[in-house]
Amino acid sequence: MEQKPQLPNTTAVLVLGIISVVFSTICCYGVGLVLGIIGVALSVEGRRLYKQNPDMYDGWKNLNAGFTMSIIGICLTAVWLIIGVLYYIIVGTFLFSNLSHTNWN
Repeated sequence: MEQKPQLPNTTAVLVLGIISVVFSTICCYGVGLVLGIIGVALSVEGRRLYKQNPDMYDGWKNLNAGFTMSIIGICLTAVWLIIGVLYYIIVGTFLFSNLSHTNWN
């Protein structure tokens, strides 16, 4: 039985996807976003090769898992950034509305 060649960047995409999710949940949002984008970019060639000839390559499960984790890391970062922006808008609005009602005399 002949061993099939591994899809390119399979391990790198998997590691980047896992680290992207980890960093996206521990408040290093920029790092998680960058690693997720790199993971998705590296998976493009492997996904294209696999879709052209699925029987020729090995490592699809790891590549697909890394791609999925990278997407999850990007989405988590986007959610946390939206929450952060909304938080600052709400707090800023509250503070400025209280300042306008303060009697400075």
